[in-house]
Amino acid sequence: MNETNYSRVTEFVLLGLSSSKALQPFLFLIFSLLYLSILLGNFLIILTVTSDSRLHTPMYFLLANLSFIDICVASFATPKMLADFLVERKTISFEACLAQIFCVHLFAGGEMVLLVSMAYDRYVAICKPLHYTTIMSRRVCIILVIIPWCVGFIHTTSQLAFTVNLPFCGPNQVDSFFCDLPLVTKLACIDTYIVSLLIVADSGFLSMSSFLLLVVSYTVILITVRNRSSASMAKARSTLTAHITVVTLFFGPCIFIYVWPFSSYSVDKVLAVFYTIFTPILNPAIYTLRNKEVKAAMSKLRSRYLKPGQVSALLRNVLILETK
Repeated sequence: MNETNYSRVTEFVLLGLSSSKALQPFLFLIFSLLYLSILLGNFLIILTVTSDSRLHTPMYFLLANLSFIDICVASFATPKMLADFLVERKTISFEACLAQIFCVHLFAGGEMVLLVSMAYDRYVAICKPLHYTTIMSRRVCIILVIIPWCVGFIHTTSQLAFTVNLPFCGPNQVDSFFCDLPLVTKLACIDTYIVSLLIVADSGFLSMSSFLLLVVSYTVILITVRNRSSASMAKARSTLTAHITVVTLFFGPCIFIYVWPFSSYSVDKVLAVFYTIFTPILNPAIYTLRNKEVKAAMSKLRSRYLKPGQVSALLRNVLILETK
């Protein structure tokens, strides 16, 4: 029996978003500002929800957890991408590549299920308002947050099981700014057609089941409020508009990437940037920044920590200390 000896690949080369050296400083500046916006926006949401007792409700509890996952989604690859803009050879170790694959499926899978949890919360609030406080107890809220992390962990573990034992012995260039699983499996030294199909089936099952649950929940809400007052209908439409917008922005790129994983179109890079950078920016704006309660809480938070004249007094004290 003939045995083939494979020389193990110890690192991968990330081709990044662009091969143009002239664009690297510009891209570094743009994505640094975007990443900073993600951190500040989502941390502000978390701080606002935790500091204001009026926002200690199931809806805002889930929103704060969404902001936390958005920070995780943006942070698993963006710092590495920013660092790569400043170097000529963009490499990543085999172990770090697997870590990126683990993180992206953990966080993305968790966010899908968390969106379902948020849809369930809105279903109870709109369709069963008299029983809302009883159904959405503290215990249920915690369960609705734990389940997404458990599902995300199971999902990412099953995805890694397809990859960790693949032999990598030849090409090691990944045409993206992070180790995306379909792109990495293409580099294996064996035929990965079956493995790729299993990966697509795994991700597709989670994506489509979450998406269908969301569609069903929205449909039930619309049917329930059809015969209610116009005010209730307006509230439902406002809630559904925010949810459907976020769901479309998040699920659209994921479904596209995993339904057509064998293509070599550069549009995949654009979609990857969209769900790792732009979605974490848009989620706080869509869900909370247009919310009157959140705006009032943010104003209260600003007045508490940034009182009129406080900044100028702080600057005067600093100048006095420097002159001593």
